[in-house]
Amino acid sequence: MSGWLREAAGGLPRQFWFLWTGTLINRLGSFVVLFLSIYLTGDRHFTQTQAGIVLGLYGAGGAIGTMTGGVLADRWGRRPTMLTAQFGAAALMLTLGFAHGYWQIAAVTFLLGMFAEGVRPAFSAMMVDVVPDHDRVRAYSLNYWAINLGFALAAVAAGLASQVDYFLLFAVDAGTTLITAIITAIFLAETRPARVRTTGAAVPAGGMGTALRDRIFLIYLLLNLASVLVILQHASTLPLTMLDDGLSAATYGLVIAVNGVLIVLGQLFVPKLIAGRDSARVLALGGLIIGIGFGLVAVADTAWMFALTVVIWTLGEMLQSPSNAATVAALSPPHLRGRYQGLNSLSWSIGTALAPILGGLILQTGGDAVLWVGCFGLCAIAAVGQLLSGPARARRAALRRTEELALAVRS
Repeated sequence: MSGWLREAAGGLPRQFWFLWTGTLINRLGSFVVLFLSIYLTGDRHFTQTQAGIVLGLYGAGGAIGTMTGGVLADRWGRRPTMLTAQFGAAALMLTLGFAHGYWQIAAVTFLLGMFAEGVRPAFSAMMVDVVPDHDRVRAYSLNYWAINLGFALAAVAAGLASQVDYFLLFAVDAGTTLITAIITAIFLAETRPARVRTTGAAVPAGGMGTALRDRIFLIYLLLNLASVLVILQHASTLPLTMLDDGLSAATYGLVIAVNGVLIVLGQLFVPKLIAGRDSARVLALGGLIIGIGFGLVAVADTAWMFALTVVIWTLGEMLQSPSNAATVAALSPPHLRGRYQGLNSLSWSIGTALAPILGGLILQTGGDAVLWVGCFGLCAIAAVGQLLSGPARARRAALRRTEELALAVRS
């Protein structure tokens, strides 16, 4: 066991573990977005469509936040960008708890999306900065493990807290975000790569236009977006489907906690399982399993059946997540890591905006079967796309490794 622990977690930089700790604490209180659709329809008595629009506004704000955060992470620095986003998100989380009117809630949710998601590019860029290439899949698996340990505990706790007072969800979420900001302020040092000089001139770092013209990267993001649109149904239409089948919010909390528990139990074994395997095949297989899991929601009508679907799509998520993060890192030029991570986060923000709106609309007009079978079809198409575009990504990743080595020598 000690040898396995050293292989899974040994030798990583000290700053990585501060990032990891902040992730765990923040996720232990990640209540609000998970239960927002239930809060809006159950406690505030909004319609499913109105709830979908509010969740969509969170995603729209997140889209702006990730793009802004990515640029600031490269220009301003990782640490100041993270601090601004984290303190702002904590304040807005409390504000949302006190909001009552529909448009007031909608406006605060939009701003919360900007700040809460704005931290992601800087955080991800800092992790790429401090973890060497050969350790990144392992580091991402550990961070993903922390995310889901916190998520599993938060889902159960939020389900119970919602039966007492929904305001507890907002207060605890704000508190854990504040603690994460304090960790950033005290323990994390700036890691933005310094400009190097050759023949007396600064090496050009490029800009957002460089990232937006990178067709290989953009195709990958488009394929990833397809999976994101499906995965994010777990926080929008899945709880609504379960409520329609007569299950409670607390039951949804227990069922969705299966996702976090399974990842906590098995995620640290994934790096060894996928080591040396073609990343395109891993991504394709993971996406297909995700599609199967969500597709089976169409026939689920009891708590244990919903839990089984969660088990299936979680297995796919466990394969896909570390491979996705490592692929984005491998495709990112050193001086544009913030922007590339911002565009990657943007795909999640777009998914956060579109998933509840599209999912809610399909659920309301087409019904369960159309929605969940459609989720399987979308994942199957994305899996084929991963296989076809994999060789081009492999060639680009090899070029980026050469650039990173050259930069290290010049520095």
